[in-house]
Amino acid sequence: LALGLWRRQAALAAAREDEEEKELRQRFMAPPVSGLRELRRRRRELRSRMELLIMETQAEVCRALADLDPGASFAVDSWERKEGGGGISCVLQDGEVFEKAGVNVSVVSGLLSEEAARQMRSRGKSLKAKDGKLPFCAMGVSSVIHPKNPHVPTMHFNYRYFEIEEADGTKQWWFGGGTDLTPTYLNEEDAIHFHKTLKEACDKHDLKLYPKYKKWCDDYFYIKHRGERRGIGGIFFDDMDSPSKEEVFQFVKSCAKAVVPCYIPIVKKHCHDSFTPEEKLWQQLRRGRYVEFNLVYDRGTKFGLLTPGSRIESILMSLPLTARWEYMHNPPESSKEAEILEVLRNPKDWVH
Repeated sequence: LALGLWRRQAALAAAREDEEEKELRQRFMAPPVSGLRELRRRRRELRSRMELLIMETQAEVCRALADLDPGASFAVDSWERKEGGGGISCVLQDGEVFEKAGVNVSVVSGLLSEEAARQMRSRGKSLKAKDGKLPFCAMGVSSVIHPKNPHVPTMHFNYRYFEIEEADGTKQWWFGGGTDLTPTYLNEEDAIHFHKTLKEACDKHDLKLYPKYKKWCDDYFYIKHRGERRGIGGIFFDDMDSPSKEEVFQFVKSCAKAVVPCYIPIVKKHCHDSFTPEEKLWQQLRRGRYVEFNLVYDRGTKFGLLTPGSRIESILMSLPLTARWEYMHNPPESSKEAEILEVLRNPKDWVH
């Protein structure tokens, strides 16, 4: 009798596991890098919870974008890294609404390259290597969305977790990320909506976070050689390792969940706006600035290019299909083009 009861319980547990696995598979764009069974086995560990969060964020954003551009579809590309780990790249190209929209997940591990370690030490990280080796684990979700209509802003977000094991076996960990908006033309109502949504996500955890990370975003996305910001900002943070791992994770989760509500209403509002060839030209010129920042300054791009075995196509997914550079282009004074430049040179407070 006891053996029969045990068998029934085991069968029920196996059925529940199969149902959970099926449900997870339906929620994601592709099977997770670490595998569903492994994630379930380690589901209480923060690394597993973070991987589930970035997978869910990828799927949520991809489905929200696909709903707005039903004639197009995401190419889903799972890849492996021989040094350890892999990722899932989801890219939509040449849709009616989006010229290029990419949402990537990566979960990689291995040994930190000397160049990457040098970059981290330059930010104040004290990394004690053993025989010159630093085992690491990094995971995150990142996205850049370039719409066709110049009245719909480009949007970027990235949320990531990093862990390094030092020579004595201790582990350093930190989170980083942010969400920011890059409009071609200024719409104050949209800017306020975007920033208020992010502020609400931050305020759930600490009222000091939004003003701190808003300023950090304005300072980080600064194109020094142009004297202007890449866009109208949002939030940005890095090396976040306090007050506790759980509290920081919950904060990152709130920020990731704010991506769709802060951006999708803006796309819906403007994706069918009429525009002129001159407005399209200005969009192309502003995209040139976007490319300049990503290739010259962006920390994530640099880290990816310095990490052995990185997938270059996924790292450079952030670049638009089309952009333009004109020699000595200056918009007329008091024009809509000059208006956005003024905000990029002098960031505004959008929520007070």
